[in-house]
Amino acid sequence: MNFESFRDYCLSKHGVTESFSFDQNTIVFKIGGKLFAPAGIKLFASINLNCDPERSLELRETYSAIKAGLHMNKKHWNTVTVKSDVPNQLLFELIYHSLDLVYKPLTKKIRDGL
Repeated sequence: MNFESFRDYCLSKHGVTESFSFDQNTIVFKIGGKLFAPAGIKLFASINLNCDPERSLELRETYSAIKAGLHMNKKHWNTVTVKSDVPNQLLFELIYHSLDLVYKPLTKKIRDGL
């Protein structure tokens, strides 16, 4: 996966926005004002993704490139190295999973406004 395909995929999802909430080197994708996929843009080496805690543990045991989330809640976030043993199809699935976990608890009013 390269940066362009990552960005295009995120922005293809209805209601997703991008910003530089942390600094000019970290792009942040959000839904309903809540982040689901921050990533560095200079090197684009990894993505932080929200994940179900049980699935997080399973993924970390299966793939060497999936670690507990760097600078994030280690129970709910993974840092995924993009050019690694993680297949691109799984990366896209994990991005969508992160988006879905953030989208579901949004209020109906916020979801309707997207």
